[in-house]
Amino acid sequence: MIHRSTISISIIIPALNEMENLPRTLNAVSNAVGVEVIVVDGGSSDDTIKVANSFGARVISAPRSRSQQMNLGASIAKGEILLFLHADTCLPKNFDSVVRQILLQSNAIAGVFELKIDGKKVGLRLVEWGVSMRSHLFQMPYGDQAIFLQASLFHSIGKFPELPIMEDFELIRLLKKKGRIAIASAPVLTSSRRWQKLGIFRTTLINQLMIVGYLLGVSPSKLANWYRCLKKRD
Repeated sequence: MIHRSTISISIIIPALNEMENLPRTLNAVSNAVGVEVIVVDGGSSDDTIKVANSFGARVISAPRSRSQQMNLGASIAKGEILLFLHADTCLPKNFDSVVRQILLQSNAIAGVFELKIDGKKVGLRLVEWGVSMRSHLFQMPYGDQAIFLQASLFHSIGKFPELPIMEDFELIRLLKKKGRIAIASAPVLTSSRRWQKLGIFRTTLINQLMIVGYLLGVSPSKLANWYRCLKKRD
């Protein structure tokens, strides 16, 4: 159990060619106290590393794999709380106070934020609603909601499974066996680029197919190949 209200937080951001999104993401955490930011680059060919350095983030390199990037970032993190953040997602104001309060004052073993998607289409509001229902009713939030937990717990459960896909889904399943996952009422704001590129319905359908396939025992490597192919189809 955590006993100090000033406990340090490490934000771990896996990134690959994110020079356009990183400034907004890093700016949102730039004034937080007792927070370190680690950007784990997966081999970017743009100015991702330069941007991260300009904001004073600690930058390291890792193989191009979200799970490996996050695990490597966690292995060097100094914070007693780890927060895993997507490069195209902004944390809300006072996120650090919210994170500490949840892990200090509730019986939750981990937490995430509500999800808000940066776009005006009605379909995006339906996606947000679905995410909220899934998170609250079934305790199944995903990685784009910024998972946070004690570093000691993260390491004790074996970190993120080093899978080519579904690593956040599997981590949440492990955490659910340990206790309650809190849902902070303040939302993170994530880019709508996935839904813009493929369409809201298609993106949602692909995501659900990946979950069903995984639960049916399809290998993660095969799912990852299918995912890449489905995203490329016109």
